[in-house]
Amino acid sequence: MIKVVQYINQFFANVGGEEMAHIPAEVREGVVGPGLAFKQAFGDEAEIVATIVCGDSYFNENLEEAKKVVLDMVKKYNPDLFIAGPAFNAGRYGVACGTIATAVKEELGIPSLTGMYKENPGADMFKNKIYMVSTKNSAAGMRDAVKKMAPLALKLAKGEKIGASIEEGYMPNGIRVNFFEKERGSKRAVDMLIKKLSGKEYVTEFPMPDFDRVDPNPAVKDITKAKIALVTSGGIVPKGNPDHIESSSASKYGEYDIDGVMDLTEATYETAHGGYDPVYANLDADRVLPVDILREFEKQGKIGSLHKYFYTTVGNGTAVKSSKGFAEEFSKKLKADGVDAVILTST
Repeated sequence: MIKVVQYINQFFANVGGEEMAHIPAEVREGVVGPGLAFKQAFGDEAEIVATIVCGDSYFNENLEEAKKVVLDMVKKYNPDLFIAGPAFNAGRYGVACGTIATAVKEELGIPSLTGMYKENPGADMFKNKIYMVSTKNSAAGMRDAVKKMAPLALKLAKGEKIGASIEEGYMPNGIRVNFFEKERGSKRAVDMLIKKLSGKEYVTEFPMPDFDRVDPNPAVKDITKAKIALVTSGGIVPKGNPDHIESSSASKYGEYDIDGVMDLTEATYETAHGGYDPVYANLDADRVLPVDILREFEKQGKIGSLHKYFYTTVGNGTAVKSSKGFAEEFSKKLKADGVDAVILTST
C-alpha cells in the first residue's frame, strides 16, 4: 500500500482560526480533517500514515526553521507520496503548501502534490515547480478538489506517466505534453463559436493574458497644498466592524469619517481582514492605515490636508471585478470632494 503524509493548517486540523495561526508544526498519526476525503478516494491503494499540522502565521514567519522541522517529520515516515493542502484561496496557507511541497520533492526526492485556487499567491510562486491542482476558491470545493487530486496523487506515487494539464487537472506548468483530442479542431472551434454567440459559457483552448495596464497620472505639482485620501485593502474598520465587511471575498467596502481623528487606537479601530495575522494591526491600526503620520505631515505643512473620509475593504480572496466596482464608486466621491492624491495601503 502507498504511504502518504499530508500537510494541513490549523483551521483544517480543527485547532482554531486566525487566533491559533501561531502554532508550530506537530505530527498526528493517521488521518486528520480533509484526509478523510482522501482516504475514501484512495480506497485500498493508499493510506495516510501521518498528518503534519502547522499554523499559517508560524510557517510564514519562521520559513526556514518551519521548513526544516516539517522535512524532518516527513523523512521519519519515509512516505511514497506527500500531499499539501488543498489551500483553496487562503494566501499564507497556499504559500506554505507550495514551499513545503517543493522542498519535499527537491530535497527528499518524494513525489509531491498540492492544490489551490488559481489566484492564490502560492499558485504563481510554485505552479512551475510542483504539480498543483486548480481548486475552487473556498473549502466548499473540497469534494471537487479531492476528486481531481486523488487520481493524480496515485499516478505520481506509482511513477506513471502524467498526461497534459487539461487531462489531469493540474495547473499548466510550462511543460507541454502532446495528447490526442477526441474531436477534431474544426468541430471544437465551431462548438466554441456557437456557445460564444449564444452567450453561453465556454472554455478557450488558448487563453490570452489579460494585462490591466494603467498609465500613471502626472505627479502632484505641490504636495504641500494637496488634499490626500487614504484607501486600504487591509480591512481597517471602526471597532466592531459596523458594516460587517467580510473577512474574505468581500462584497462591500466601508466609508468612515476620520475628521478630528489623530490616531487609530486599539480601543477604536481594528482589522476585519482574515488573510493575515491581525494582532499587530489590532494593536495599532496606523500600521496599515497611517493616519497618525499624515496628521503629523498635515501639522508640519508637508501636505495640505488629510481627507475626512477613508475607504476600506478586504483584499483577501475578493474578486477583481468587485474591487474594480468598489473603486469606480468611491473614486467619484473622492473627485467630487476635491481629493488630489490617494495613498493605497495593503498588508
